[in-house]
Amino acid sequence: MRSRDTVLEAASAVIGEVGFGGVTIAAVATRAGVSRQTVYSIFSSRENLVSQAVSDRLTTLNGAFTDVLESAETPLELLVEIIVQARHRILADPMLRVLTLSGKGNPIFDPGATDRALEYCLGLLAPAVDRFPEMSGRLEFLADIGVHVGWSVLCLDSPTTRSDAELRAFLTSWLGPVLSASQT
Repeated sequence: MRSRDTVLEAASAVIGEVGFGGVTIAAVATRAGVSRQTVYSIFSSRENLVSQAVSDRLTTLNGAFTDVLESAETPLELLVEIIVQARHRILADPMLRVLTLSGKGNPIFDPGATDRALEYCLGLLAPAVDRFPEMSGRLEFLADIGVHVGWSVLCLDSPTTRSDAELRAFLTSWLGPVLSASQT
C-alpha cells in the first residue's frame, strides 16, 4: 500500500510539472524511488496510473467540502462556497491546476469530460439533500450550474484579480435569482 501511495504522489507531482503528455512510467518510477516494474505491477499501464492519480486527488478534494456542507445555511450559499473553495484548492494544487487549465493532451477536455464532471458534481451535491430537502429533484440542474460556472471561474477568474469575498458576492448576486427562478 505504501508503494502505491508513493507512486500516486509521484505521478501527481510529475503531472503538475510536465503535464499529462510528459508523464511516463520511467519518470514516475524515478520520482517515487521505485522500479518501472513496480509501477507496472501496481497500475499495469500509464493510462491506469494517470487515471488513478486524478481519481484519488478528486476524492480528496471531495472530502474537503464536508465542512462547506455543514456550514452552509442555504443551497445558494453551498453552491457559491463550493465554487470559491474549488477555485482556491484547484489552483493551489499543481496537478489539479494542470488538469483544469491545460487543454493539449489533457483527458479532461475529451468528449466525455462534461459528463464525468457532472457525475462528480452530482456526487458532491447528493449529501446536501438531507440538509436541504428543497434540492431534491434539482440536483442535475444544480450540478450543471456548478460545472459550467465553476469551470468558467477556474479558467477566466483569478484570486489575484478578484478576491474570494468579491467572488462570493458576484456568485451570490448572479446565482441567487437563477436558483430562485428554478424553484418555481
